[in-house]
Amino acid sequence: MTRPAHLPIFDDDDPFVREDSSERYFNRELSWLAFNRRVLEEALNPAHPLLERLRFLSISGSNLDEFFMVRVAGLKGQQLQDVQRKSVDGRTPSEQLHDIAIEADRLMQAQQQVWISLCEELADAGIAVLDARDIEGEAESWLEGHFRDQIFPILTPQALDPAHPFPFLPNRGSSLIFDLVRLSDGEPIREVVLLPGTAPRFVRIPGKTARYVAMETLLKHFSAMIFPGYRVKGCAAFRLLRDSDIEIEEEAEDLVRYFANAIKRRRRGRVIRLDLETGMHDELGTLLKEELGGGDAIITESAAFLGVSDLEVLVDEDRPDLKFPPYSPRFPERIREFGGDCFAAIKAKDIVVHHPYETFDVVLAFLRQAANDPDVVAIKQTLYRAGKQPAVINALIAAAEAGKSVTAVVELKARFDEEQNMLWANALERAGVQVVYGFIDWKTHAKISMVVRREGSEYRTYCHFGTGNYHPITARIYTDLSFFTADPRIGADAAHVFNYITGYVEPQQLGLISLSPRDLRAKLVEMIDIEIANAEAGKPSGIWAKMNSLVDPAVIEKLYEASNAGVEIDLVIRGICCLRPGVPGMSEHIRVKSVIGRFLEHSRICAFGNGKALPNDGAKVFISSADWMPRNFDRRVEYMLPIENPTVHDQILDQVMVANLLDNEQSWELQADGGYVRDEPGDRPFNLHRYFMTNPSLSGRGAALSNSESVPKLSLRRRR
Repeated sequence: MTRPAHLPIFDDDDPFVREDSSERYFNRELSWLAFNRRVLEEALNPAHPLLERLRFLSISGSNLDEFFMVRVAGLKGQQLQDVQRKSVDGRTPSEQLHDIAIEADRLMQAQQQVWISLCEELADAGIAVLDARDIEGEAESWLEGHFRDQIFPILTPQALDPAHPFPFLPNRGSSLIFDLVRLSDGEPIREVVLLPGTAPRFVRIPGKTARYVAMETLLKHFSAMIFPGYRVKGCAAFRLLRDSDIEIEEEAEDLVRYFANAIKRRRRGRVIRLDLETGMHDELGTLLKEELGGGDAIITESAAFLGVSDLEVLVDEDRPDLKFPPYSPRFPERIREFGGDCFAAIKAKDIVVHHPYETFDVVLAFLRQAANDPDVVAIKQTLYRAGKQPAVINALIAAAEAGKSVTAVVELKARFDEEQNMLWANALERAGVQVVYGFIDWKTHAKISMVVRREGSEYRTYCHFGTGNYHPITARIYTDLSFFTADPRIGADAAHVFNYITGYVEPQQLGLISLSPRDLRAKLVEMIDIEIANAEAGKPSGIWAKMNSLVDPAVIEKLYEASNAGVEIDLVIRGICCLRPGVPGMSEHIRVKSVIGRFLEHSRICAFGNGKALPNDGAKVFISSADWMPRNFDRRVEYMLPIENPTVHDQILDQVMVANLLDNEQSWELQADGGYVRDEPGDRPFNLHRYFMTNPSLSGRGAALSNSESVPKLSLRRRR
């Protein structure tokens, strides 16, 4: 399917590029690098257990890898095609790449310094990562046998000479290049050995004391076993990242086949970054750059460890004393009160479930009950990232096998989940589920389930709207909202949304839902305009919003307009923020903070004062699947839904939003110059993650908020 011709694609940035653009906007890519710097800073946070700090370091490495594979790759492609289109802050692709290279290098150097520091702390805690000089005695004897029996058989040394062209090396693959001399005749030879992807990056030596050796250290130490009869003249490690984005062609006739082929092509994408071990011989470095397209790639050098993301392996060490205490999420009491009957509980009153503090099992229970209930006649479900666990898929399969009409909208364009989603699509189709792949040039990012149930002589629709994916694993670490309702207005809207995705039947009118790319941006602008009018009329006004990224220039300009009208605006933006806050005459009434902690803040919420003295007296509250970015408004199917049930409204506004604004233990304040300053807790520390781990939700237990730890009500003067 292609996009209906009458719906234009919004031109991302061009209308907003102006002479003072750099003074009005932060660069998107540099803002993302600043976010990943905040993630890295958590690896130095003494409030976190040691192995959790190591996890933050690993996450920062994985994040940076993906940034290069997608964002930098896209800019590099524009540069090679001599595209001169400027970003919203006025930079050309080449200028952005220049600045990215500088900031990314600083970030990678900081990662290496953090790793060196953590190594020392790990050793003091009884977890040692051995260098080659530490391999001796009993440990060396065991490692020699392990290397000979378990590692050597899966190694494939590849000579580099006219008869052996340079081998293909996979994305994110680490390798060693050896400069050798044959002892018999002094003949030089070069060899490449790829670190086996099927083996762990670190080998643990048996024993109570945790001792690890990196795979590349073992290959260097036992090189004589790999190359008998040769002397090692030089050896160094290197690692590469490839362009991993997939471009969609509108003329693709078979989307599944197109993606299957595109994934294969992606594995051989252009080299974007080449990481070299410090001290590599100039000849070897030159050879790698020539053979791996290094002329176009960003070249980095490191003396510590290549592939910081692989440090995640060490976090698995069985040391609960060095990790966060285990947390078991609650099952909503509201549903327990109805004997586990999800439909009865939802029919009685709308419910919002706050993940990961309340278990994702409630979503699975909703789907399983739908599959097993003989009165359920139809289920419709969007799947963006479902992960590798089959719980959601199995529920849909069970429903189809029970004879129900089941429709699954599977998004093939969910980056890096394309293969898994194709596997799920095949399994669903074999079971009789009607699988739809949606639009070619839009992603279906909305997270919606609807269940149609026969009740007496009528049909009732039960809906679930999520701010996060139907993914049982990420639901344990991402903070998201699950909203359940049997409101017939919302059910009718959900049916129109699914018909739009599956059959291009564009809804002529939606009662409550705003939908991208149809009218979501317009609805936000309308709500901001109302706050501007309230401020200009002397009425109370205010905007509070929480999301992952704020990039869209049209919305940013409207927020600037609101600030100039006197509207007080508080934004919780975890990641990218292109809006420049606190600038007199432009954004002096806007404050932006970022929360980085044990859980990944992921829910999307926005609230508007609506002319009321206190927001809980009548503020308009919405949840959404969309960040405020051009792609979410123009190239994705997203929803935004008003919350009208008083109890759910109060939980989202007076608990979730307020706690995010009050947090001062995991928060960073964005400055007008683009820097972030960590909050100081002072004599009133507040940690929003700890609060929600220890306090039941308002929606889940009715009046629970009044019996829980006190959280001040949202005040328009709270941060003034």
